[in-house]
Amino acid sequence: MTTALYLPEENIDMIAATSVLQQQAADIRTRSINWASYMQSQMISQEDYQVISSLDKSRASFLAQNSTQVVKTMLNLVSHLSKDSTIQYILVLLDDLLQEDRSRVDLFHETSGKMKQCVWGPFLNLLNRQDGFIVNMSSRILAKFACWGHETMPKSDLNFYLQFLKDQLASNNNEYIQSVARCLQMMLRVDEYRFAFVSVDGISTLIRILSTRVNFQVQYQLIFCLWVLTFNPLLAAKMNKFSVIPILADILSDCAKEKVTRIILAVFRNLIEKPEDSSVAKDHCIAMVQCKVLKQLSILEQRRFDDEDITADVEYLSEKLQNSVQDLSSFDEYATEVRSGRLEWSPVHKSAKFWRENAQRLNEKNYELLRILVHLLETSKDAIILSVACFDIGEYVRHYPRGKHVLEQLGGKQIVMQHLGHEDPNVRYEALLAVQKLMVHNWEYLGKQLEKENENQKQGAAPIAGKA
Repeated sequence: MTTALYLPEENIDMIAATSVLQQQAADIRTRSINWASYMQSQMISQEDYQVISSLDKSRASFLAQNSTQVVKTMLNLVSHLSKDSTIQYILVLLDDLLQEDRSRVDLFHETSGKMKQCVWGPFLNLLNRQDGFIVNMSSRILAKFACWGHETMPKSDLNFYLQFLKDQLASNNNEYIQSVARCLQMMLRVDEYRFAFVSVDGISTLIRILSTRVNFQVQYQLIFCLWVLTFNPLLAAKMNKFSVIPILADILSDCAKEKVTRIILAVFRNLIEKPEDSSVAKDHCIAMVQCKVLKQLSILEQRRFDDEDITADVEYLSEKLQNSVQDLSSFDEYATEVRSGRLEWSPVHKSAKFWRENAQRLNEKNYELLRILVHLLETSKDAIILSVACFDIGEYVRHYPRGKHVLEQLGGKQIVMQHLGHEDPNVRYEALLAVQKLMVHNWEYLGKQLEKENENQKQGAAPIAGKA
């Protein structure tokens, strides 16, 4: 049985009412299909003809008395007819039947089981059609079958379907993107489907789309998907590995729509409340502080909202983030900034005291922070990030005796040297300084070794074999 997260439906269904899919469905409902000609040409059976004709005339009363036969006919027609306009009509009729009464989903599952027929197959096949309406209405019906009944979608079909939704979201200029997002909103309310979505790299796709310019409606829907994912404690704990906090903080700072603000704050609250490990919640708080969320909260506190949830979430987040700032060490602040990938000339970088006390801590967790700095040097196109990363690597080498050796092992020395020819003068300057620190460290080390050898020779001891 599916375990759904029960949330107010009106928030989602109002979206569907204004989508391209629903506008087209309204036109398709007015069509008249000549079912008699299908029967005369033996494309449908006498029985299916009588059922579909009766449904067209008096749906509610006929369905109540002939529910099993209706299900059989609908599955037969979807499986065996091919004309686009007819399939469109059948899909709209079927979607309306499910929308009117969710319990009909179980009726479809039970009847198809008795018929030894797979309820998923015909609609999964329709996802391969060329017609955009057929593809997306089939997808909508699949989501309802998967979420509104007692049967969950089988794993192989589930992975195929979620991959389909992910690809549709990512395709350029998809006029049905609201409908695709709507299906995903439904699917991710069911906990069993959430990890499957993560396994097809779904979160990265949501974040990638949110980092581009999409309209506020799609923005809201995709952030809603992130929100329902964060109700799972394990996923809430992993979420910021995908840079969810920096992306949502950027949207929050530019956001003009109240419902987008509300859903972002709800995500942030879950990222603090849901993880079972308090250190993860603390890391999330620090990441929010780093991304200037406190400043946005103070702005929101000055505004009046009709929605009490917004006011409550602003108060909750402000208190949590203020508390985390008080507990924040300079190294926590630095580590959060590095992990966010958004380096800037914050005071901690230029503090000699900080580097004296903390350079060695870049070795923690298998050189996690140092590896991130090297990765940023390799991948970032931002001149400030590159400049700061060069500077930090130089300071690490200057203050940690084995820094040069570690950096060489990680391939960092070569990458720093590549930036000596960077087009930006600031990057070139910081790269040059870092290289100089590497060389000076080398000479200082050699000088100390020579002093030791001289001292030992004076005392008659064997010289120390040292490597520069």
